[in-house]
Amino acid sequence: MTAELVRGQNHPLPDTRLEIRVSAGHPVLAGATLGDERGRVPGVEWIAHPGSPSLPGVDVPAQAAADHRLAVDLAAVPEAVHRVSVLLALPGGAARFGAVAAPFVTVAGADGAEIASYTITGLDSESAVVALELYRRQGAWKVRAMGQGYEGGLAALLGDQGLERPADLAASILETVAPRPAPVAAPPQHAPEAERVRHTAQVPAADPAPTTPVTPPPPSPQPATPPGTPTPPTGTRTGGPIDYAHPSRQSAAPASEPRQASPAPVAGDASGWSMDERLYNQVWGMFEDLARTAAAYRSACDFAESRLDRELDQTLSDYRARADGANDAARAAARARHDELVERAQVVLDRDLAQLAAESEVVEPALPAAFARWDNPVWGAYRVPAEEPMAVRLGDLHLPERSELRIPMLVRLPLERGLWVDSGRGRSEAAGLLDETELRRLALDCAVAHAARLLAAHPAGAFTVHVVDPAGAGAAPLAPLVESGVLAAPPARGAAGVSAVLEQLTERVDLLQMAVRGGAADALPPGLDAARQLLLVHDFPHGFDDRAVTRLRYLADEGPSVGVHLLMVADREDASAYGPLLDPLWRSLLRLTPVPDDHLADPWVGHAWSYEPPLLPPGSGVLRQVLAQVAEARHGKRP
Repeated sequence: MTAELVRGQNHPLPDTRLEIRVSAGHPVLAGATLGDERGRVPGVEWIAHPGSPSLPGVDVPAQAAADHRLAVDLAAVPEAVHRVSVLLALPGGAARFGAVAAPFVTVAGADGAEIASYTITGLDSESAVVALELYRRQGAWKVRAMGQGYEGGLAALLGDQGLERPADLAASILETVAPRPAPVAAPPQHAPEAERVRHTAQVPAADPAPTTPVTPPPPSPQPATPPGTPTPPTGTRTGGPIDYAHPSRQSAAPASEPRQASPAPVAGDASGWSMDERLYNQVWGMFEDLARTAAAYRSACDFAESRLDRELDQTLSDYRARADGANDAARAAARARHDELVERAQVVLDRDLAQLAAESEVVEPALPAAFARWDNPVWGAYRVPAEEPMAVRLGDLHLPERSELRIPMLVRLPLERGLWVDSGRGRSEAAGLLDETELRRLALDCAVAHAARLLAAHPAGAFTVHVVDPAGAGAAPLAPLVESGVLAAPPARGAAGVSAVLEQLTERVDLLQMAVRGGAADALPPGLDAARQLLLVHDFPHGFDDRAVTRLRYLADEGPSVGVHLLMVADREDASAYGPLLDPLWRSLLRLTPVPDDHLADPWVGHAWSYEPPLLPPGSGVLRQVLAQVAEARHGKRP
């Protein structure tokens, strides 16, 4: 599954041979710079651009175009190179990215499979942007979504990377893609009609009609696009309506033909080597389809409202029509057109939601344990797996257009970020109905369920859980983990216990990082636990001194790269005394809530998704049953 990145997010690269694809919908110049550890570019010879398109390990196109493909071989770049920055620039002097379609960038492997993608939104007056950064860290390469724009254009971008005389350098680069005047030949004296047609200006064909017939017609040239404007990767805003359909799930019939009835949904109807991978890809396809169909509906309604306002304003400004009652008829006609467009949009939305609901009813019962809800019968036949799954389910997501249509929230393994179960009230209406004690208890219950699911998803002995409960206030919710025997040790209590656990895990991260950097992974101490580690922290910051807080921040930043993960249960207000010191910690964690809350946003169209935590059915014993099997396998009672 392609990782859809947002600005600042990174993703590991499984291969060093890559293809970077750019789709801008408007001619852009594509290039790359090779930088050192600090991102500084030593000189012009370290820039790949249309006038000098090839460098060791990097090849860029030699012309400006709306679509580009850049070839990168990170194994072939010089040893001194630690960052490869992919840059885009508009060749026109007065052009700006805010007036054209948002560029869409994809990183693919040597086999053509997409690894990560990024839609560069939020640009306005900028005419140059660093789209992506490929960077080397601890011997491994990663990609980071940058989206760093420059109002000063390519000159400002190059100057920011430490190059001398950036204005002259930028001008020489842009000159290589400047259009050259073509020689003009005298037309023939008696050219036939067909020949004269060939000499006329070529008018671009309009984009194909969208699969959804309610999408409003394309507007006139757009003003600057504000941050958060929906810009799905598969759509275009320059010449035709947006097609919000999932690329791999579109109907093959042309839009002009009548839409055929959708076939009955089938579980696993997606690409993948295994059934679990196909189901994973199908779930994410459903997520993208729901996002796009909701975006199309909202876009059509917004268009209908804006057109109605404009037409009503026009009727009010025509004073001559007030006397004979023509204004009333014009207003009625405008409202009728508005209602008709909204009704058509609703029909299409209902059709798409019904199709997704039918697919969900088929997919949900077929999900494996790692992807399933706790009330799924698959847990009744649970056995400790022999290998790690692709992902685990951390809850459900839905949109207000149909709140009962739940999409599983699947998070890839191994975890790239820590988890934070927010025990504060926040903005949630559901949280406001609970008192503080109930909310904190519910937050810890959710964290225990997350920890149990992570334990159940890993093979025996491949995942170890530590618990920090400084005041012992979480004894009852933590009982399933403690009594089943799945913990590495009893929950740590008091400041001394907190310090000891943090010191142990910090030393582990240091040791593993040194081994990775030195290429001596086989020289690790023989007694070192090879399992991934999860630290469940309850009631933060109680029991944490300044040194313990520093170590916790270090584990959040550096731990995931070597298999040490955080699961925190905390109210941010309780740690307000630390001020902005802890802001990087909160931002580094994936925030989850113990009650429904609409705090998650997708990177495609910016919807606010409502998150539903994975609560256990009342009175269910499935959690203890699963933990008992994990404990038996851990202690060697069952293979």
